[in-house]
Amino acid sequence: MATDKPSRRSHKLCYAVIAIFFVIIVIVIITLFFTIFKPKDPKISLYPEGIKNIDFSSLTPNVTLSLGTVLAIENPNYGSFKYKNTTSYVTYHGDIVGEAPIEQRYVPARRKLNITTSVELMAGKLLINPHLLSDFFGGSLNLTSTAVFPGKVIVLNIFKFHATVYNSCNISVFISPQKVESMCKTKLKL
Repeated sequence: MATDKPSRRSHKLCYAVIAIFFVIIVIVIITLFFTIFKPKDPKISLYPEGIKNIDFSSLTPNVTLSLGTVLAIENPNYGSFKYKNTTSYVTYHGDIVGEAPIEQRYVPARRKLNITTSVELMAGKLLINPHLLSDFFGGSLNLTSTAVFPGKVIVLNIFKFHATVYNSCNISVFISPQKVESMCKTKLKL
């Protein structure tokens, strides 16, 4: 009775094929991680809406201006981002003059999300700033909005990484035509 036992040579060949297959899979995963799945900075744009028809002469130290704002977040990554509640702070020449609450959201992979919020500007803090008159008569007020979005990046619903998005927007409020322009910079840190 002859038994067909696998020889050592066939075992070695099988192990070599498995090892080569494993190395190829690791190389493909590493290549994908450093190319396609490489984290990219999201693009955040700020669109203030409620700046029209403000009577700047009626501002008193106790008045708070509430301005509607749309925050557009574009996620170019193959991973989704879920962030927690946060607050955006508006500064004028280094002094905090406003806040905007930003509720937690889920930003899907390779999608754009618009978030509506309200910026509460404290007129009293603006009025006591020594730069206000010169900027006002110069025709524009230059503000800065900063926000930190702590959250998680989720790739393929398998891998989850803690991440933080840092956002800074330079906002120019033009007095005479009563319009606003903003330019934002964003950085993702894993």
